[in-house]
Amino acid sequence: ICTRLSPTSHEIAVTGGQDDRALVWNTQDGSVIFQCTGHADTVASVGFSYDGSMVATADMKGIIKVWRVDQGKEIWSFEVSEVEWIQWHHAAPVLLAGTKDGQVWMWKIPSGECKTFAGYGPSAVCGQILPDGKFAGVGYEDGMVKIWDLKTAAAVHTISGHEGHQSSVYCMDASSNGSLILTGSEDMTAKVINSSTGKVLSTLKCHDSGEEDNSVETVGFSHTHDYAATGTLTGDLEIWDLPTKSVRHKCDHPFGIVKLMWSHTSPVFYTACLDGNFRQFDSRNGQLVRTWHGHAAAILDFDLAKNEGIAVTASDDSIAKVFSLTELSS
Repeated sequence: ICTRLSPTSHEIAVTGGQDDRALVWNTQDGSVIFQCTGHADTVASVGFSYDGSMVATADMKGIIKVWRVDQGKEIWSFEVSEVEWIQWHHAAPVLLAGTKDGQVWMWKIPSGECKTFAGYGPSAVCGQILPDGKFAGVGYEDGMVKIWDLKTAAAVHTISGHEGHQSSVYCMDASSNGSLILTGSEDMTAKVINSSTGKVLSTLKCHDSGEEDNSVETVGFSHTHDYAATGTLTGDLEIWDLPTKSVRHKCDHPFGIVKLMWSHTSPVFYTACLDGNFRQFDSRNGQLVRTWHGHAAAILDFDLAKNEGIAVTASDDSIAKVFSLTELSS
C-alpha cells in the first residue's frame, strides 16, 4: 500500500500492507530486517525520521507506532481516529499525523509530548510540513486549506470560500524555498498559494476528461525550474509554467496517476500509474524518457532514493519492487 526509503541509507526501505503489518527490508537483496507488528488494520502510512534512526507505521484503525531501526524495537505507540497521513519533521524527532475526524496531531518522539491542531469536522486529508520546519499546510475534506504555526498550534492562514477549493483537497506540495504551496482537489483545480500571506496566487484548471469520477490526485513543484506538475485520476498530467500560469506540456497516461515526484537535481520527474508502470518524463519537452515495467497491478505508492539511484514501488499485486534509475535497461 505504501513505501518509503530511508533518508540516510538507500539500502533500507519500509512498506506497509493489507496484512496489518509493515516490513523494514534491505533493497539490495530483499531480505526483511524486521517486521512491524501489532497493528489492527491495513498499514497505510509509513515514514522514516529525518536521520533514519526511527520509522513510523500507521494503520487505518488509528494505531501509530514508532520503531528504532537499529534495534527493530517498538519505542512508542499511540491511538487516534483513522489516520489519513503521517509526516516526520525535516530536522527534529517530531511526527505529525492527520486524521479522519479532522484533528492534526504532533508528537515529540519518543517522549510523546503532544500538541493538537483542532479539527472542525471534515477530515484532514493531506498535509505538508514547510521547508522552514515552522509551519505546516493541511488540506481538508470540505476544500479548506489551513497553514498552521507548529510552535503555537494556531492557524495563521485559512483559505476557503470563493478563493478556495470547492471540494476535498487530495494532495499538497511545498516549493523548495517554502514560499509557495500547491494544492490539488476533487474540484479538478490546483491552487498556488503564498505561504506567508495565505493569498491564492493562481488557480490552475486541470484538463477534465468529463468523466464523473475525476480529481487531481498528485501535485509537485520542480526543484530546478519555475514549473509545477499536476496528475489526475483519468491519467492527465500537465506541466505548468508558474510565471505565466499556462500549460507547457501534457504527458498523458493510459490510466490514473497515483503519484508524481520531481528529481532534486534535474528537470525530470517520475510517475506511478494505475496501469502498473513507472515512468520518467523530461519537463522541458514533455517527452517520456523511460518506462519501467514489472507490476501486475496498479502502483499505489513509490519513493526515490536521496541519490536518485533507485526507486521503490508498492503495488496492488502485493509486491514491492526496486528499480534502478541509473541503468538504461527498462
